[in-house]
Amino acid sequence: MKLKISLVLLLISLVCFVRAQDASFSQYYGNPMYLNPALAGSKICPRLTLNYRNQWPSIPGNFVTYAVGFDRFVDAVSGGVGLMVMSENMADGILTNTSVSGMYSYRVNLSKLVTMNAGIEATYMQNKLNWGKLIFADQLNNWDGTANNLPPTSETPPDRLSLGLVDFSAGLLLGYRERVYGGVAVNHLTQPDNSFYSNGASKLDMKMTVHAGALIDMRDGIRSGDVEDLSISPNIMYQQQGQFHQLNLGLYLNVYPFVIGGWFRHNFENPDAVIALVGFQHEKFKIGYSYDYTVSRLTNITGGAHEVSFAWQFDCGQKTIKQRAIKCPRF
Repeated sequence: MKLKISLVLLLISLVCFVRAQDASFSQYYGNPMYLNPALAGSKICPRLTLNYRNQWPSIPGNFVTYAVGFDRFVDAVSGGVGLMVMSENMADGILTNTSVSGMYSYRVNLSKLVTMNAGIEATYMQNKLNWGKLIFADQLNNWDGTANNLPPTSETPPDRLSLGLVDFSAGLLLGYRERVYGGVAVNHLTQPDNSFYSNGASKLDMKMTVHAGALIDMRDGIRSGDVEDLSISPNIMYQQQGQFHQLNLGLYLNVYPFVIGGWFRHNFENPDAVIALVGFQHEKFKIGYSYDYTVSRLTNITGGAHEVSFAWQFDCGQKTIKQRAIKCPRF
């Protein structure tokens, strides 16, 4: 019982420390609009995406994140539109976050070979704190050791246990030959107050993401028709939020209909995780599973992280499509 309480207290302290950072997906192209709002409508035809991430499952009170998104290109507005809903459950429900985001991505052909998407995003998020699940030092000091019999705390709860925020983000995406791509996104442009205390000041730090990569056919380079038959895709992503820095380096290997991938995630202060992915893709859908093996000082006693992504690509119908999709990775 004491060990379990100690682990929960450790997790609570970690929650308080990392809450200033957004959720992170290893399969970041599997949740494209979360990566960059400029990716809304990037596949032209309607697309549905589903994501699940379970981080540190071996520790009581792990972090679980769900996301569902839908996007498509709309000729009438010369760009892509998208809707995304996310839910985070942290430390067995001590902290929960639910957000709803709408995106618009304007698309313009800069030349016959170069395409640009410029995206904007508006988000409403609801943060909730379950005060009754918190354990404080005075409770442990007065505890008689009996299971499930912790005394009440003298700590005063914050004046609001539920907090609603309005947030805005923007992004830019460039594609060359629909095979080479790169983008930048800036989230939390207004840095809204994220404190449960009305007289507190806990701004949600602005997050900057830079990502780039290419799809290279093993036979014909970037000029081929369907590069997913036999291709490699090197990728890089850099993120910064407050004092937190992160770099992802990795590679996908596509041997249709299978995909395997590997990444190394480094947080500059220390290495974080080695990530392995296996996926199956079809003309209409894809499904991928990845595992994060923790190499930081936390070690893999945390259980690492499991992540699953799924996407369904709908037909565009009888309508003639004038735009071409940017072939970013599916995972």
